[in-house]
Amino acid sequence: MNKKVVLITGASSGIGKSIGDFLQKKGLIVYGTSRNPDKYTSNFTLLALDVSDVLSIETAVSEIVKIEGRLDILINNAGKGITGPVEETPLDEIKKAFDTNFFGVINVCKGVISIMRKQKNGLILNISSIAGYMGLPYRGLYSASKSAVSILSEVLSLETKQFGITVVDVAPGDFATNITAGRYHTPLFANSNYKKHYKKVLKQIDDEVDEGLEPEIMAKAIYKIIQTKKPKVRYRVGTFMQRYAIYIKRLLSDRFYEKILMKHYGLK
Repeated sequence: MNKKVVLITGASSGIGKSIGDFLQKKGLIVYGTSRNPDKYTSNFTLLALDVSDVLSIETAVSEIVKIEGRLDILINNAGKGITGPVEETPLDEIKKAFDTNFFGVINVCKGVISIMRKQKNGLILNISSIAGYMGLPYRGLYSASKSAVSILSEVLSLETKQFGITVVDVAPGDFATNITAGRYHTPLFANSNYKKHYKKVLKQIDDEVDEGLEPEIMAKAIYKIIQTKKPKVRYRVGTFMQRYAIYIKRLLSDRFYEKILMKHYGLK
């Protein structure tokens, strides 16, 4: 049986790199991407790709197909963190986050769907976030971008199933990665009306990432999905409490759940 050919965006570090390393060890043919692949060392092939640049996507995908003759699996992992009060976060930074987290996913999907359609087979895994299931204070713009990815995955699943393509939404919780290093966070302005709460929540967000799960847990979950004959549309990968929070949100009224979040983040 031919080895599966995998393309992973944002694979130079963090969750993407962990997924690539794990799948490579399991015998899959892995191609990862980075905007600047020469800056990194990797156990698998790293190609230059910017999810906001359609030409770079076409070039990378064409190179893979030229070498391997096919592309079986796309893992849309590239993402950009952003924190800050909605009112005070610059609009251009919000657009940058959506360009990567949402429009980037659309761009790469468009770049591979025609190939998978010709093959009459393919698997697309879009990495969203458990944060996309709820509006989180001072992380709401990130939550909104990832929520959009979840809905997009549902739609793509409906539209591309006729071509033999399976689309899956995978929502991770907090993982111990370097995502904070590349994250945009709105400055703590001295005259900000949000300064007191934002400072507290920003530290809590960073602490939760530092204490997050090991990325290999996500890699194992991705491999298990790939091995599943009929994967579900949605998967959540995180601690029990992170996954349970989604279930609780469904049961409670919106205002009551809001009170729980306010208490959790110390907002009064």
